[in-house]
Amino acid sequence: MSLKLVSLLLLWSPVFVLSLNPVFNDDVLGLIVFKAGLLDPEAKLRSWNEEDDSPCNWVGVKCDPRSNRVSELALDGFGLSGHVNRGLLRLQFIQRLSLSNNNFTGSINPDLAHIGTLQLIDLSQNGLSGSIPDEFFQQCGSLRVVSFAKNNLSGKIPESLSFCSALVAVNFSSNQLSGNLPSGIWYLRGLRELDLSANLLEGDVHQGIGYLYDLRVVNLGTNRFSGWLPQDVGGCSHLKLLDFSDNLFSGGIPESIKRLGFCRSLSLKGNSLTGQVPAWIGELRSLGMLDLSCNNFSGGIPGSLGNLRLLEKLNLSMNGFTGSLPESLTNCFNLLALDVSRNQLVGKLPSWILKLGVGRGRLEYNPLRPIAASHGRLQVLDLSSNAFSDVLPSDIGVLSSLQFLNVSRNQLLGTIPVSIGNLTSAYVLDLSNNWLNGSIPSEIGGAVSLKELRLHKNFLTGKVPSQIQKCSSLSSLLLSQNNLTGPVPAAIANLTNLQYVDLSLNQFSGSLPKELTNLSHLLYFNVSYNHLQGELPVGGFFNTISPSSISGNPSLCGSVLNLSCPAVHPKPIVLNPNSNNTGGGSSSLTHGHKNVFSISALIAIGAAAFIAIGVIAVTVLNMHVRSSMTHSAPLPLPGGEDFSCSPSTDSKYGKLVMFSGDADFAAGAQALLNKDCELGRGGFGVVYRTVLRDGRSVAIKKLTVSSLIKSQEDFEREVKGIGKIRHHNLVTLEGYYWTPSLQLLIYEYIPCGSLYKNLHDGPGQSGLSWRQRFNIILGMAKGLAHLHRMNLIHYNLKSTNILIDSSGEPKVGDFSLARLLPMLDRCILSSKIQSALGYMAPEFACQTVKITEKCDVYGYGVLVLEVVTGKRPVEYMEDDVVVLCDMVRGALEEGRVEECLDRKLLGNYPAEEAIPVIKLGLICASQVPSNRPDMSEVVNILELIQCPSEGHED
Repeated sequence: MSLKLVSLLLLWSPVFVLSLNPVFNDDVLGLIVFKAGLLDPEAKLRSWNEEDDSPCNWVGVKCDPRSNRVSELALDGFGLSGHVNRGLLRLQFIQRLSLSNNNFTGSINPDLAHIGTLQLIDLSQNGLSGSIPDEFFQQCGSLRVVSFAKNNLSGKIPESLSFCSALVAVNFSSNQLSGNLPSGIWYLRGLRELDLSANLLEGDVHQGIGYLYDLRVVNLGTNRFSGWLPQDVGGCSHLKLLDFSDNLFSGGIPESIKRLGFCRSLSLKGNSLTGQVPAWIGELRSLGMLDLSCNNFSGGIPGSLGNLRLLEKLNLSMNGFTGSLPESLTNCFNLLALDVSRNQLVGKLPSWILKLGVGRGRLEYNPLRPIAASHGRLQVLDLSSNAFSDVLPSDIGVLSSLQFLNVSRNQLLGTIPVSIGNLTSAYVLDLSNNWLNGSIPSEIGGAVSLKELRLHKNFLTGKVPSQIQKCSSLSSLLLSQNNLTGPVPAAIANLTNLQYVDLSLNQFSGSLPKELTNLSHLLYFNVSYNHLQGELPVGGFFNTISPSSISGNPSLCGSVLNLSCPAVHPKPIVLNPNSNNTGGGSSSLTHGHKNVFSISALIAIGAAAFIAIGVIAVTVLNMHVRSSMTHSAPLPLPGGEDFSCSPSTDSKYGKLVMFSGDADFAAGAQALLNKDCELGRGGFGVVYRTVLRDGRSVAIKKLTVSSLIKSQEDFEREVKGIGKIRHHNLVTLEGYYWTPSLQLLIYEYIPCGSLYKNLHDGPGQSGLSWRQRFNIILGMAKGLAHLHRMNLIHYNLKSTNILIDSSGEPKVGDFSLARLLPMLDRCILSSKIQSALGYMAPEFACQTVKITEKCDVYGYGVLVLEVVTGKRPVEYMEDDVVVLCDMVRGALEEGRVEECLDRKLLGNYPAEEAIPVIKLGLICASQVPSNRPDMSEVVNILELIQCPSEGHED
């Protein structure tokens, strides 16, 4: 009998099942039906044969040896997809069902929990969607462990969860669950583990948790819970892990926590907790990890922390702690990670800090003083941006386990100790921005694991030792702004992993080694302002090197510099870089005249032609769209507007959801789209300002792509996903409104308008200082880097989508809105091309090229140039079209730096920052995607460029 026929008959003809041979038992039937609804690309279930009398020898199946019935089905990580169908309901004696780490989709079958013997069900790490059925927990029998973690579930946690009195472990983490905690959850008195982290849950965590005496693990981190921490949490006396991190909790640390004598891990980071850390924190003697970072704690660090002898990780960073580090911490012999950065600590760095077995030490941004090195197992040491004025310890090499050393931006004196070569495990060594002198010791070659060597902005002299070639993993070599002499060593060419090399502003002489062309991974190479001479290497990266990276060397020659070198053969009469003619003759030579078009001219002509074609295409598309829209009547909306490209059916209901706070508006729903409060229009919709009942302003975006919007379920899932994206430099989505014909997105209101307005419109246009502009450039980079870390692409970068808050910080808006659309239709494409002209990467015009994060990097590069120059990406003159990238590149190549800066900045900007920023913008706006850096690299480069004396001007 075929598998398909058995499946159909089992599902639709129970009478037939009763007439089958008894040997062909329910377990075989149920599993065969389950398999019939699956895709098994790796043939993991090939041993499942419907002809077998028993499934006990099938892969993933375990049976009770006495009854010979299936007791466990474990198919974790089998790569299966499809639905979890009703076939599993035939397994009436199963106790454990584990299908985690597959690709199952669809909703959760509420009948699964009704199998009388089922004790564990694990459907985590799949693609399940929809809500958790309330019926699932209404007859949960003997169910003890349930995990739906890492799916796409939405909706509320069902109140019926409290009916399952036998539950021991519940894990719903990493979904999109919303709403409040069920009121009866604290009645599960047998509960030992509760993980609801990484959801959209909100509201207060009410008291009652203290009644769960058997609780071992509570993780409510990364949600939107607010109010005070539950005051009775100390009643869970057996707790080993307590995580309330990354929420909106306020107030102080509940005193009852001091009763958690068995707690090993306590994390309260990322909230708005205030007050002093109580001295009784030292009574939690079992703590191995304590994280109180990113709050508003004040006062001194309690000395009682020294009583935590088992402590391995201590993070108190980003608070308002004052005073000095307590001497008692020397008793924390097991400390491996210490972070007290970004506080207001003063005094001397305690002498015990390197005597501990510390694995990670971060003390940056505190005015502390250094100490001599001593033995230890230190792995990461960051003392950057302080006021150290001592010399580097000569015996620093005893820290043989050190992997990361950063003492940059201090006032360190003396020479680099030769023992630096003993740091054989170090992969980052940053001594930049100090007053170090002497030469780079040849022993540096002993640091064989180095990936980044940063010695720039010191007073180093002498030659670069050839032994540096032993650091074969080196990817960044930054030696600029010193007094280094001699030739650029050929040994550098052996460092085949090099990506960033900066030797500028030194005293190097001689010619550049030809072997440098072998560095196939080079992204940046700068030798400007030295005394180099001779011909530039030809080939590889050096064929496209920016002239600014080799400027300030009068004796250098080569085609990039438009300066011929002495040679046996005369310079050819014709130079046509776009010619594919490889023969012996030239058409220009044949006609007896030169080709007068330079590379810049050809680029300008090409750009103008591209723009002209784009304008014509946009016009044709708009005419087509307007023509097609005349056949359907627009839907009238609040505010007296017509809603183009929308369905003609009226909405029967509206759904308003706020992720946190009051969902009511001061003047009711009719004020949502008040035309008098219009803020602006963009490619995805019109934006209005309105006021919540609590007096807080919000921005309402009315989406103008309604005919392309996904279903309500898909729309809400995507919107809730966007709502979870939080970063200091991203505009926060606070809620949404849905009807079939109208979709609104509710954002935080940013008071100071867009970057476009601040640069080009109004009386204050281009009134931004250099420091303000640099902060905007850096903030935009951080926001985009955060998006890209979450595998999200913006798609629509432009200065109107960058908003400026009251403190001058930039916030990137309109990100990920393309995720709301199943396809990009002409209705949206036309408006996007019009509004983003000049920001769009060249690959947008090629349907065969994959759209990646590098498209955002291109738009960011154009934004950088727009901020620095105060000019629009494309400007239409009376008889010309000026493309900003081409204009800046040409001016920079010809040494006309002043033309690359806003006139209001002239005479009031640091050239050591401005010029590298302009170059970075041009690199980001490269025509070739692979030449553009990642946004995380951009952030690192900007922080490297940034002068240590921030805010010294203006």
